[in-house]
Amino acid sequence: MAQLTFKGATGEVTGSRYLLETDDARILLECGLHQGGNDADEANREPLAELAGRLDAVVLSHGHLDHSGLLPKLVRDGYRGPIYCTPGTEELLEIMLEDAAFVMSKDIEWENKWRRRADKPLVEPVYDIDDVATTLGLCKAVPYGNTQTIAGDIRLTFRDAGHILGSAIVDLIVPSGGRDRHLVFSGDLGNPDAVLMHEPTRMEHADHVLLESTYGDRDHRPMDDTIEEFAQILEQAAASGGNVMIPAFAVGRTQEILYHLGMLHHAGRLPQQKVFLDSPMAIKVTELYARLYKSLKSEDMERLHQAANGDPGGYLPGLQVCRTVEESMAINRITGGAIIIAGAGMCNGGRIRHHMKYNLWRREAHLVIVGFQASGTLGRRLVDGAERVKLLGDEVAVKAKVHTLGGFSAHAGRTQLLDWARGFRDQPVFHLVHGEPEAREALARGLRDELGAQAHVPAFGETITL
Repeated sequence: MAQLTFKGATGEVTGSRYLLETDDARILLECGLHQGGNDADEANREPLAELAGRLDAVVLSHGHLDHSGLLPKLVRDGYRGPIYCTPGTEELLEIMLEDAAFVMSKDIEWENKWRRRADKPLVEPVYDIDDVATTLGLCKAVPYGNTQTIAGDIRLTFRDAGHILGSAIVDLIVPSGGRDRHLVFSGDLGNPDAVLMHEPTRMEHADHVLLESTYGDRDHRPMDDTIEEFAQILEQAAASGGNVMIPAFAVGRTQEILYHLGMLHHAGRLPQQKVFLDSPMAIKVTELYARLYKSLKSEDMERLHQAANGDPGGYLPGLQVCRTVEESMAINRITGGAIIIAGAGMCNGGRIRHHMKYNLWRREAHLVIVGFQASGTLGRRLVDGAERVKLLGDEVAVKAKVHTLGGFSAHAGRTQLLDWARGFRDQPVFHLVHGEPEAREALARGLRDELGAQAHVPAFGETITL
C-alpha cells in the first residue's frame, strides 16, 4: 500500500516536504527551506542522512527556496538519486541555489567572527557551492505534459501551475495494493489575474489532492484596483520627496513589478525617473525571463512591446541594474525620487535591509510590501505595525509609510483556490498544506461547506494511506 507522510509546510508556509512510500519506492516531494526566525535556522540544520539514504527519487514542483532550498543539504547528507523538475525550474535552480549558498557562506563568516571572539565553537554552513553543483548534476528535466515513469513504476506528469517560470502541478499515478492511485500536488497555484504567467492548469481527476492554502482565508484585491493604488503611492512619494522601497522576491514578483512600472511609464503615470533593481539574483532571473520570453503569457508581452513602440530597450527606460556592492551603496546617497527594488522579499536578508537603514526613519519615504510575509520575518513585523526595528546592528525608528499591496500576489486567493478545487470531477480528499493555521482551517471549511468535499488538515509527521 502507498503511504504519504507530511514532513513540512504543515501549519506554516515554508519548509515544504512530503514523503511518498510504496512497496517498491520512496519518493520525496519537495525539499524546502524553512524561513523566518531562529526556529527555522535550527530546522534547516537537522540531519537528513537517514532520509537521503532511503530515497529513490525527488520530485520538485518549482524553484522557490521554500520548496527547493534544502536540496543541497539532502545531497550533502548523501542523496545521489534523480531530481525531477521542469526545464524552467532547472534553470532557476542554478541561480537560486548558488545565491543561497553564497548568502549562507557570508552569514556564517560573519557569525564565526564573533564566535571566535567569544571562544565559542565555530559553525558550518548548511551547504556550500560544491553541494549545489552536485545537486544541479542530479536534475532531470521533464517538460509540461510529458509523462515520465520514475521509481516504483510511478508515472509523473508536470502541469503548468502559473505561479513562476517553470512552476508545476505534480500529477502522479501511484501503484498501490494492486491498483493505481491518483495523487495530485498543486504546488503553489498562480494568481490568474497576475501578468506574465499562464492560468493554472485545470485538473479533473484525483483520489488525493495536496492543496496549498497560503491565502485560504482571504482574496486578493482586484488587479486593476491594485495597480491604481500602486500608481497613487508612487505619486504620493514623488510629492513628499521620498524614496520608494520595494522588498521583492527575486523570482516572479520582481519581474511582475518591473512590468507594471513599464506600463505606468508608458501611460505617463510614473513620476520617478530612476528605478534601481538592486539584487544580483533578481537581475539574473529577469535576464532568464527575457531569454525564455516565449514561455510567458504572449498577450502581456505584446501589450508591453506595443507600448514601447517595439523597442525592448524602451520597456522601462529609467531602470538601472546594480550588480556590485559599490553600485548598491551609491543608492544610499539618494534621499528622494527613486524606486529601489531589492531582495529579500520578506526583508530577512539581502540588500533591502541596507536601504531600510537609510530610509525607514524618513517620514517622506514609502515602503511597499508586495508579497506574503511569513511569521517571524522582519517584513511581517513591519506589516504588523512595528514602530522600531533592528537593522544591521542599529535600532531604527519606523517613520516611513508602510503600504501592503496584496493584489500583486503570485498565489491564488481563496476564491481561486476553491474554483480550482471545484474542477475535479471525482471526489478526492483534499489535504491542506502550505498555510498558516487560520488560512488552512478557513479553506478546509470552504471546501466542506461550498463543495461538499472531504478536507483534511494534516499534522506534522502524520502519515496517510492512499
